Amino acid sequence: MIAQNIACLCIGLLSGLMSGMFGIGGGSVRIPLLNLAGLPLLSAFGINLLVIPFSSSVGAISQRKNIDKKIALYMIIGGTLGSVTGAFFAGLIPALILAIIFVITAFITVFGIYLDRIAPRLAQKVNPASWNIIAVSLFLNLITGLRGGSGGSLFPPFLRAMRLDVHRAIATSLFVTIFTAIAAVIVYWHRGNIIWLSAVFVLIGSAIGARIGSRISLKTKPKWLEMGLTVLVIALAFITVYKAL
Repeated sequence: MIAQNIACLCIGLLSGLMSGMFGIGGGSVRIPLLNLAGLPLLSAFGINLLVIPFSSSVGAISQRKNIDKKIALYMIIGGTLGSVTGAFFAGLIPALILAIIFVITAFITVFGIYLDRIAPRLAQKVNPASWNIIAVSLFLNLITGLRGGSGGSLFPPFLRAMRLDVHRAIATSLFVTIFTAIAAVIVYWHRGNIIWLSAVFVLIGSAIGARIGSRISLKTKPKWLEMGLTVLVIALAFITVYKAL
């Protein structure tokens, strides 16, 4: 038990660091590593969602000047609805299917990061109207909610497609995931998926890591943030599939 709690603390530090740096909410790191440490996948989902509001708040406060409040409002509306729906259905889907969804969202994430370079004409056609933002946020959170996420892994590339620079995309993503995670964690709490002692250790590590990661992010060039996010998300997605097999 002591070894597992130490592992949870270290996982929290690492995931918080990645969350603060890349604005991904930390779930892309926390979920596969918690699962690898021996926690059931649904428990990893629930703990991840419980931690996100705290770690994202630390990161969002550090980068508050870069938050696009108008876009954030629309994303919170759509994202909250998607998170609750995804969290509900996550308890009804086999672990392997959830892991496959995790991989699919990882590749969507990478595509979104480089959309303006892979498909510049498509990127130019993206319309950042309010209803489009609400609808896409709902869809993204429905997908990520199925694998215990708050939308944080897909929000930065989506916001990049909305023509926000990478620093504004990261800050806005951190802010939005505070609200989308709170909505989803209620479902996992009610279902009894959260292991509280493990969650406390992950939470402590994540809060510390998010503060450090946010400071690093503000001082890092956008291209390195994009490259780091790409490698991180893909590698951890395949770890999750390996564990589910």
